[in-house]
Amino acid sequence: MSKEVHVKNIGLRGVTVADSAISFIDGEQGVLIYRGYRIEDLADHSTFMETAYLLLHGSLPTREEVAGFSEQVRAARELPDFLYACMKRWPVTAHPMDVLQAAVPLLAMADGQGEALDRDRYLANSIGLIAKLPTITAAWHRIRHGQEPLAPDDSLDHAANFLWMLQGEKPHPETAHDLDVCLILHADHTFNASTFAAREVVSTRASIYAGVTAALGALSGSLHGGANTRVMQMLLELEDEDDVAAWVHARLAQGKKVMGFGHAIYKTGDPRAAYLKKMGKRLGDHSGQNWFTLSQQVEDATLAEFRAKGKTTILPNVDFMSAPVYHMMGIPLDVMTPIFAFSRVAGWCSHIIEEQFADAQGKPALYRPKAEYVGEYCGLMGCEYSPPEERG
Repeated sequence: MSKEVHVKNIGLRGVTVADSAISFIDGEQGVLIYRGYRIEDLADHSTFMETAYLLLHGSLPTREEVAGFSEQVRAARELPDFLYACMKRWPVTAHPMDVLQAAVPLLAMADGQGEALDRDRYLANSIGLIAKLPTITAAWHRIRHGQEPLAPDDSLDHAANFLWMLQGEKPHPETAHDLDVCLILHADHTFNASTFAAREVVSTRASIYAGVTAALGALSGSLHGGANTRVMQMLLELEDEDDVAAWVHARLAQGKKVMGFGHAIYKTGDPRAAYLKKMGKRLGDHSGQNWFTLSQQVEDATLAEFRAKGKTTILPNVDFMSAPVYHMMGIPLDVMTPIFAFSRVAGWCSHIIEEQFADAQGKPALYRPKAEYVGEYCGLMGCEYSPPEERG
């Protein structure tokens, strides 16, 4: 006999699990706010360094504060020698997200932190992670192709330095600026899967490195950060397609997905996607590459199919728009999600600090959700055990 139960919530959708002052989303209005500031204003006027400071500290920095913060990040870019040595022994087939997940615990070993940490130490750890994740990503890309990692260039800002370490060429200032804006757009997004993973882990008083490692694991999934790679794979398959609208119609008729559409929260449009769409058009116009045009054809055909079925809230998401943008910047497909990671690490660390110092005593609330048991039930005494030879 089975116990009759009713599962009220799947995946904690709509369930409030904690207070947060870091970011806010209004999915009906298509609004995303970091610490009170609209994402559009930050994308137009801020930098990733300033935005990271805002997320970590709760207010926009003065000129002197952002200069000092940027210098701290520059000073923390280099990796321990043993980490480079380890990476050179790893299989060259390893995915960059797996490399990031393996490398962050090694940074914890290098740091040697104890359990009793104050907010200043957490902030220092955060700066180190913001600085080092791009270095790890670029170093691994070169190592797996038989090249030596490039040292960080202190004359370059955060985004430009990553492109230099990845590609071996100083990027065009406009490209570096575009990537910096992309980092702003991805820096935080309330309690998404990876942020929740980070907060849940550190609620046990695990280290900031453990929280970020958990977040990286969550982000690597194809339903989270890995979605942009699948969008670009789809566009590459469509490069020589004569009738995109027919392809979209046939795919949906077969019950398959067109990657990059729909969002768990936004119902009237993702403000990040709108900004990336404008960036993609400009990049396409300047470079002569057709990826924006192709993505627009996919978008138009897919939305027409959805409208015909009365599905007016399924719209392009940030993954659909970021994939062609990164591709036109020369970013390899499997490096797209790591870029997402070393942008979002600013948000992860901000949430980790908020979780660890949730009250005046710095006591995180241990996450312990409840599940509805739907398995076999034979009463409180349990089912009768029988030896293996007596089981039918």
